[in-house]
Amino acid sequence: MHATVADPIHRRRFLAAAAGGAALALLPAAGRAAARMRDDPRWIPSDAFLATLPEWMRAFGVPGVAIAVVDQGELAWHRGFGVADVDSGAPVDADSVFECASLSKPVFAYLVLQLVDAGALALDRPLVDYHRPDFLADDDPQLARITVRDVLRHSSGLPGWRAHPDRDPLRTIAEPGQRVDYSGEAFFWLQRVVETVTGQALDQWAQQHLFGPAGMHGSTYTWNAHAARHSVTGVPAPGARPVVQTFRAQWPLLQPLAEASGKPLAAWTWDDAVRALPQAQAAAPAGMFVWPGDLLANAAASLRGPVQDYARFIAHIMRHPVRQDWEIGEATRQAMLTPQLAVRPGWLDKGLGWNLERIDADTRWFFHGGANAGRYKTFAVGDPRQGRGLVVMTSGGGGTGVYQRIVRAATGRDMLAFDL
Repeated sequence: MHATVADPIHRRRFLAAAAGGAALALLPAAGRAAARMRDDPRWIPSDAFLATLPEWMRAFGVPGVAIAVVDQGELAWHRGFGVADVDSGAPVDADSVFECASLSKPVFAYLVLQLVDAGALALDRPLVDYHRPDFLADDDPQLARITVRDVLRHSSGLPGWRAHPDRDPLRTIAEPGQRVDYSGEAFFWLQRVVETVTGQALDQWAQQHLFGPAGMHGSTYTWNAHAARHSVTGVPAPGARPVVQTFRAQWPLLQPLAEASGKPLAAWTWDDAVRALPQAQAAAPAGMFVWPGDLLANAAASLRGPVQDYARFIAHIMRHPVRQDWEIGEATRQAMLTPQLAVRPGWLDKGLGWNLERIDADTRWFFHGGANAGRYKTFAVGDPRQGRGLVVMTSGGGGTGVYQRIVRAATGRDMLAFDL
């Protein structure tokens, strides 16, 4: 049922017999963390728990899972389970490319904070000072108050996504800076800002300034030959109504247009998307491409890559004795993980790109989840004080039930975030 990823580590000894592990998995969530005996403080799931994982995958209708662990600020372990494609039966392995879904947002936040460190952006400067896209409403003065910080902490006052971006202008639904309104639209506008100040497309910039230096060589915000060969195919949750796979269905239709234009998808800017939109609409089912944004990398949702790539990113959120030139500065890293706006006062907060959960008086974990097309569910969590991190990617609409069990088993904690 699973394929082991070859990554030399010292494997845990069994914490319990397989039967005992199965009994533990059946305990209520609150008792499961308390009952789990641990002789190793790292977040590598025990062999006893992993023996039960295929059963949980079947129960939730999840064909493929990938897990990676960071320990002492370094990638320590990763492993794949199940199949990457139910038709071919190809196993999940080290090359399997998952849709990261909203785990795209913390990565983009890091790229933005690199630009803040470089002086190209300022956290408290309005986005309109850098770029005012033509899809903004003309009669909404609150748009001029949205700052870079507002976007990264989800206080922009913008909606999640417009239902009809081809004809509905973008306008606020709340006063900027006052409350949390989770917004992909805000991230996409900030993406346009990054394109303006750098002169490059998002994926092109990310490859040069993060993916390459961090060793995230299988990651992309768009599509390429490697992604085409290794992308995992997701399935809906049992009994759920199937929906279009969006990115997974769109990118292969755009690839021939990119090849004909002589410009790779990773380098496409807004202007390229505007020019290509009529051709894309002619090549695709009606309604798949309705505005230029459908043809571009999406800072809020289109990142894809193998699980160990994202763990390598998590590792750079940890403090290291020597900072590399391309990494954000220590003060900026601390700001990223400092509460910016309360979600549940005293317990949950928004940081810059991350959510934060208080563990004790001195410790906050950072975390983020993701969900794309009812088929891809992902979760990442880190403890910056201990240099630990855990990333789980799944290819099934029922993946939330799977990743929550993995997080509980690995960390020994039932996160408050799971009940929101």
